[in-house]
Amino acid sequence: MDKFIFDVDGTLTPSRGIINLEFKAFFNSFCLMNDVYLVTGSDKPKTVEQISELTYNLCKRVYQCSGSDVWEGKVNVSKSSWILPIDTRHWLENVLEDSNFSIRTGNHIEHRTGMVNFSIVGRNANMEDRAKYVAYEESNNERLDIARNFNNFFPALEATVGGDTGIDIGPRGSDKSQILKDFKEDDTIHFYGDAIFENGNDKPLADALEKQQLGFSHRVNSWEHTWEKLREHFTNRT
Repeated sequence: MDKFIFDVDGTLTPSRGIINLEFKAFFNSFCLMNDVYLVTGSDKPKTVEQISELTYNLCKRVYQCSGSDVWEGKVNVSKSSWILPIDTRHWLENVLEDSNFSIRTGNHIEHRTGMVNFSIVGRNANMEDRAKYVAYEESNNERLDIARNFNNFFPALEATVGGDTGIDIGPRGSDKSQILKDFKEDDTIHFYGDAIFENGNDKPLADALEKQQLGFSHRVNSWEHTWEKLREHFTNRT
């Protein structure tokens, strides 16, 4: 049976942005016709803010915090109790201090269920601040370097790049690939994500899909690209 899994930021919405209303109407119809799941590094309040409670509840299941906090509508199916070790926090604080990017908006180490999100610019950044960090990163790939160094220094943990400004961190094995335990061998999974690249937070799930031969991953570069691919799916079915 075909099942569809979607990342949110950069796949269904602009990063930390609100879903386009026309695309939302299309996606809601898609959810009514198909088994749809979401997997995102964000928590539930942020995801509901981005896609609306209606669209959220049309999904079969939503995997928040890369699968460490699982919801079916208003029902919290499961959640992790992991917290960030103090030595790891100190390492991240040193990285923050050493960064050459000058803007600091606060909330740089945001605790979520079973994970943290680390951001040089900070989770309190407005869209202008975020855009400045994105432009800064285009020339130096700072987040990829931080994630690579982190993974070498803390082998029991894992850092992956997600969204435009953040790095998701949690216990190794608690990345998005952990959600596959909830699917069956005869399911054919189609996964859509924008961060299917080395140290991207969609890559572990894409790699696991290929390794376990459970389906296909589709790298997209925007919600418009996702919409284009889903329209192709509708066309092929009719």
